[in-house]
Amino acid sequence: MASPHWILLLVLLFIVSGTMGAPPKRPVAVPFGRNYAPTWALDHIKYYNGGSEIELHLDKYTGTGFQSKGSYLFGHFSMQIKLVPGDSAGTVTAFYLSSQNSEHDEIDFEFLGNRTGQPYILQTNVFTGGKGDREQRIYLWFDPTKAYHSYSVLWNMYLVVFFVDDIPIRVFKNCKDLGVRFPFNQPMKIYSSLWNADDWATRGGLEKTDWSKAPFIAAYKGFHIDGCESSVEAKFCATQGKRWWDQKEFQDLDSYQWRRLLWVRTKFTIYNYCTDRVRYPTVPPECRRDRDI
Repeated sequence: MASPHWILLLVLLFIVSGTMGAPPKRPVAVPFGRNYAPTWALDHIKYYNGGSEIELHLDKYTGTGFQSKGSYLFGHFSMQIKLVPGDSAGTVTAFYLSSQNSEHDEIDFEFLGNRTGQPYILQTNVFTGGKGDREQRIYLWFDPTKAYHSYSVLWNMYLVVFFVDDIPIRVFKNCKDLGVRFPFNQPMKIYSSLWNADDWATRGGLEKTDWSKAPFIAAYKGFHIDGCESSVEAKFCATQGKRWWDQKEFQDLDSYQWRRLLWVRTKFTIYNYCTDRVRYPTVPPECRRDRDI
């Protein structure tokens, strides 16, 4: 006969397994032209392997960028990026989603360059209804210039999750009931760019871009988009509730994902607006639900 301790353990395992979330579906790599098109300085984008890989080049004359061909209302968006190596101070490599109007929504990855030997800083931000100021900054646990790494956003009606190599580094939950706007009715395009921001990017603008090191080069591949494509005027997704990211297991992180997120917050976070009492004497209401406090 099984001991009471084993029965209790099995019951607990059953309960936990019944409430587990799930990682996003694995991204599918496609050529650049399948989902994206250049937006500016077309001659500063270089194509390799039939368009399955590209490079963005920044020099003292211009940077460059690209955007998705479609607009999307919810989904999973992933890019593999190898960041500018060496002395990248003053440069910013951005990968983000944004809607098209004055009260815009935006979900940002921004990689802030640094002097040789100093680590990159990854800044994330979320804008809702035109309001941002929700910066979080972390160091990465690897050198993002040596190899490709995956940077992804999972966005549904319940939350936005930022992933680095399948590890959640940030969650922003739907807190409409707390008076916090959430991006739910403005389709967004996906953008990426490499540009000079030496007025603020590195040590608040103290470190300037060394143009003798130009061109600065960031490499991309993957170009995965799995989203509900919508017109920019759409207020809802025609398949809302039917796609994989709408299902119950993607309405929250599971216990393993929360532990990984805690690991990132504990060991690699260098700034979190939720704990900045100078800017926010009162804790923003979403911070407790997102477990930032």
